[in-house]
Amino acid sequence: MKVFKTTTITLFLFVSLFFISCVSKKNLNSNLPQIKIDLNQELQTMDGFGASDAWRCQMVGKNWPLEKRNAIADLLFSQEIDKQGNPKGIGLSIWRFYLGAGSTEQGSNSGITDEWRRSECFQNPDGSYDWNKQEGQRWFLQAAKNRGVEKFLAFTISPPVQMTINGKAFSPQKQNMNIKTRMLPNYADFLVETIDNLQRKEGITFDYLSPINEPQWDWMAGNNGQASQEGTPATNQEIYDFTKLLSDRLNSKSLKTEIVLGEAAIINYLYENVNDENRDDQINAFWGLTGTNISKLSNVKNVITGHSYFSVWPIKDQIAYREKLNSRVKQVQNLKYWQTEYSILEQPGETEIPGGSGHQRDLGMKTALFVARLMHNDIAVANASSWQWWTALTRADFKDGLIYLDDGTNNGSMIDGYCKNDGFFHDSKLLWAFGNYSRFVRPGMIRVKVSNQNEKTESEKIMITAYKDTIKKRIVIVVINTDDSPRTYKLNLSSPLDKKALSPYVTSENSNLKRGEILKNNKVEIPAKSVSTFIGNYK
Repeated sequence: MKVFKTTTITLFLFVSLFFISCVSKKNLNSNLPQIKIDLNQELQTMDGFGASDAWRCQMVGKNWPLEKRNAIADLLFSQEIDKQGNPKGIGLSIWRFYLGAGSTEQGSNSGITDEWRRSECFQNPDGSYDWNKQEGQRWFLQAAKNRGVEKFLAFTISPPVQMTINGKAFSPQKQNMNIKTRMLPNYADFLVETIDNLQRKEGITFDYLSPINEPQWDWMAGNNGQASQEGTPATNQEIYDFTKLLSDRLNSKSLKTEIVLGEAAIINYLYENVNDENRDDQINAFWGLTGTNISKLSNVKNVITGHSYFSVWPIKDQIAYREKLNSRVKQVQNLKYWQTEYSILEQPGETEIPGGSGHQRDLGMKTALFVARLMHNDIAVANASSWQWWTALTRADFKDGLIYLDDGTNNGSMIDGYCKNDGFFHDSKLLWAFGNYSRFVRPGMIRVKVSNQNEKTESEKIMITAYKDTIKKRIVIVVINTDDSPRTYKLNLSSPLDKKALSPYVTSENSNLKRGEILKNNKVEIPAKSVSTFIGNYK
């Protein structure tokens, strides 16, 4: 009897503790704040995440040791995982290829002081072509293709120097395009001929062509007669005339490349009249009831592009700019918005980023979180379906790269010859935080509603976007936590999560897009000061 009683009591206590434990866990989970996602509330279809090869890839791709080039390419393009399940790279899905204007061939006579900001041109001054030009950029083009990049975009910012008014790749005038009279058709021929030949010779399909860059800036020389880079202004009428020529020529060659317009220097140039220079209010100019409407032209993509510069600080203004843009884009049926260029030019202060501005490189999380918040608001508030960083590589002591180059003795330099033939390269937390989006949110995925999040009030702490792959039935959730404390949520998904399991990938001070332990029972654990991506499948 004594043994029986002891066994009975022990069994009773075990069952009681098990019951209490289950109830406690249930109560704990039920008390957690929720991430409520409705898979049926579809928002924008994503077109991809990208970066530009200008201008540093021309030197690295041509001169640096092959082993280093491949390692850099892996960081940018690879979709492979290592033995521990961690991504080898950030898997960019869009690569921007710069078609130069020929300032490199002019050397110091180009008037552009920094040789890394000059570029070669496939067309010679006599009108013939040399397809061996831009060797370094073509190397990265192939590296991107071989690693599975889905989309390629060719862009240009100046006509070839032999076509310009002043024979330079920067402008002698404030408002109009720097091109000789009656040479606009030649410029269109040059771009289409280049795309056609590159596609055949390199085996690359250029999905998009961006023919105008930041037309609102003057792109003139300074008081010393020198310029910082290639570039030309353009009026809306000139952009329309050029687009019509490009459309006709692409169509005549049966090329599928689509023209993407805008590349506005600041996003308010897209939706309002800024200075009465006919270089603004571009949504109305190109999709409104005007003589410059491009919607009926062939080979034109129904997308407007802009740059997030000078519209991000303070946060209330960051939200306001994007709400106004989204409201205007929605007024045009099926029009999409792409954010196609950004690096830090603002001065938000030391509390936000080291150095308080774009000057002074930072490889850490503070800058990464600053940019991640902008990415979130461009996607969640402005409804951007693509987000593209300005330049993949940088050799400057500036916050303008995903990967940083130096000589091993300092944080970068702009002097002639610096790192031109070899050097050291460094990944950054910004690279990996960008990868939380680019590696997992692939072209064709659909952003879905996070029902219980208000973007206006959440931009200081926790920011959440969610995406679904309807073919693979996959859910991707990207969470930014700018707080000093970790957070735990319960996932409330409108469809059951397969096996109630999520695989986390975390970028933080101690982790570079590293895969964490699988989370069970719809629990979402978010480390402090991190960007995290959670992957699962729904039924």
